[in-house]
Amino acid sequence: MYTIKNTLSAALVLLAFLTFSCKNLAEININPNGVDPANTSPNFLMATVITSTGSSVINMGYGDIAGVMQHTQKDGWAGGHNRYDWSDQSWAGYYGILRNADEMLNKSKAENLDFQAGVAMLFKAYNFGMIADLWGDAPFSQALKGEQGAAFFKPAFDSQKDIYMGVIAMLDSANTLFSKDPSVYKIDPAQDVLYNGNVSQWQKFANSLALRYYLRISTKEPEIAKTGIEKITGNPGKYPLILSAADDASYSFIGLSPSDSWPTATQFSNDLSNFTRVKPCATLVTKLQALNDPRLDIWAAKVKIPLVVDPSKPADYDEIVDGKRIISQEIATDFETRYNVMLNLDQNYVGYPPAWSTFEFFYNLNPSLQQGSANPHSSQLNDIYKAASGPLLKVRLVSAAEIRFSLAEIALKGWNAGGSAEAHYNAGVHASLETWGAGSSYDSYISNSGVEFNNSLEQVMEQKWIASWTAATESWMDYIRTGLPAIQSGPSAKRVVLPVRFTYGNNETLYNPDNSNSAIGKLQSTPYSTEGQNSNWSKNWLQQGTNKPW
Repeated sequence: MYTIKNTLSAALVLLAFLTFSCKNLAEININPNGVDPANTSPNFLMATVITSTGSSVINMGYGDIAGVMQHTQKDGWAGGHNRYDWSDQSWAGYYGILRNADEMLNKSKAENLDFQAGVAMLFKAYNFGMIADLWGDAPFSQALKGEQGAAFFKPAFDSQKDIYMGVIAMLDSANTLFSKDPSVYKIDPAQDVLYNGNVSQWQKFANSLALRYYLRISTKEPEIAKTGIEKITGNPGKYPLILSAADDASYSFIGLSPSDSWPTATQFSNDLSNFTRVKPCATLVTKLQALNDPRLDIWAAKVKIPLVVDPSKPADYDEIVDGKRIISQEIATDFETRYNVMLNLDQNYVGYPPAWSTFEFFYNLNPSLQQGSANPHSSQLNDIYKAASGPLLKVRLVSAAEIRFSLAEIALKGWNAGGSAEAHYNAGVHASLETWGAGSSYDSYISNSGVEFNNSLEQVMEQKWIASWTAATESWMDYIRTGLPAIQSGPSAKRVVLPVRFTYGNNETLYNPDNSNSAIGKLQSTPYSTEGQNSNWSKNWLQQGTNKPW
C-alpha cells in the first residue's frame, strides 16, 4: 500500500509538472520584463538597423578592406589585413541586420508609417547591395522567409545582376515614400541617429545610394545605367542627391563602451596593440606626400625617432642622437639584404609597405621586435584614433565626396551628370577636405600639380580612393569594376593580384549545397583561383567579360 501511495503521488506531481511545463514552453521566448514584439514600435528598431549597418561598414572599411586598398597595414596579426589570408567569410551578420530591417518594414506598413517604411526599405537595399558586392549571387527573393516554412530553409540564390536591380527598385520606392507632404509623417527624431528625422536628407541618401548602384552596373549594363542615372540627374527636384558634406549619411560614436566606440579606442583596455598595430600604408602616405595633401597630418602621426644612415660611422654604430637614430651603412645594408626592403629614411612620415614580409614587426629596424608594437621608426595613425569618439570619428555610409566623384566619372562617360566633370571633381575634393577639417586648404591644394583637373578617369578615381579613408569598401568596389587606382599586392600577399570577392561560407556549402554549388558554378575561374572555383580570385557577373580589375 505504501508503494502504491507513493507511486500515485509521484504521478500527480509529474502531471502537475508537465502541465506547468507545457504552459511555460509556449511562453519561453517572451521576456516578462520586456515589450511584446507584436506591439513594438518600428521606431525602436530604427537605431538598431542604422547602427548595426554602420558597424559592418566601419569594421570593414577601417579594417581588412583598408588593408586591401592599402590605406593601412598591420604589423601584428596581419594575415587577413595585409595578405588576404581569409577563411569562412560568413554573411550571417548582414542577414541578421536584414531580418531587423524587414521586421521594421512590415510593422511600418501595417501602421501606415511611411517615413519608417522608407528607412527600413533603404537599409534593406543597403545590406542586400553589400551582399551582392562582396559575394555576388546570393539569396534575395527567397531570403528572410524562414518563418513561412521549410520551403524557404534553403533559399535559392538570385543572380548578382538581379539583386542589383532589386536594390535599385527598393531605393526608388524609398524615394517615393520620402517625397510625401511632411505633415503625413509620424517621426520620433530621437530614434533617427543619422538625420534626426529630417526626411529631405533621407531622400538624398536614397537617391545617392541608387546612383552608386547604377554606376556599379554601368560597364555591364550601360543602357540601363545611363537611363537610370539621367533620370536622377535630370530631375534634381524629384531625385535630390548628397552634394554637400553637411548632408553626408554619417553618424558619430557615443563612446561609452567598446560596442559604441571607434574600433581602435584604447580607453577600455590596457592593451594598446589594437591601436598600435594599425599603421598607415606606404602606398597612401607616398601619394599624399607627393600631392602635399593636408589630410596626411590629420590621419597619420610623424615618426617619433627618424632613422639616419651615416656612412662615416663604424660598422656597429647605432646611437640615438638629438632624437634621431644614427646607424652605420653596414647596419642599413644588412637589414635591406636580409629582408629585401629598403629602409625608409623620411624624417616626417614613414608608411608601411603593403605585405612586405610575414615578419611585419621587424620593419625599419623596429627595436621592440614584437607584434603590434609602437614602432618609433614608422608612422602610427594620428592619436585621434585612440579615442572612443570625436568630431572626425564617424561612420560614413555615403558621402558627398563619393557622389561628386561618381558624377565626375559619369560626365567623363558623356552622360548627363548635372554639371561638368571638372566641376564635380573639384567639388568632390572640396567636400572631402571639409569632411576632415581641412576645407581652408582647398584653394592651394586644388592648384597643386597632380591635383588640378586633367580630364582623366585615373585622377578622379585616385582622389575618390583617397577620400574613402575609413570607408575603403566602396573604393574596393570601384577598383573591382575599373581597376583603379592601379595598386599592386605586396610580395608576401597570398596572390600577386588583389582579391575581387568574398567566398561563400561554411554554412552555405554545408546546409544549402545545391544552391551554393549552383552559384559557385557561375563564377569564372582565373589563374589565381588555385584553391577552387569558390575563391577570392574568381570573378562574378560584375567582372566577367570586362578584363577588370586584372
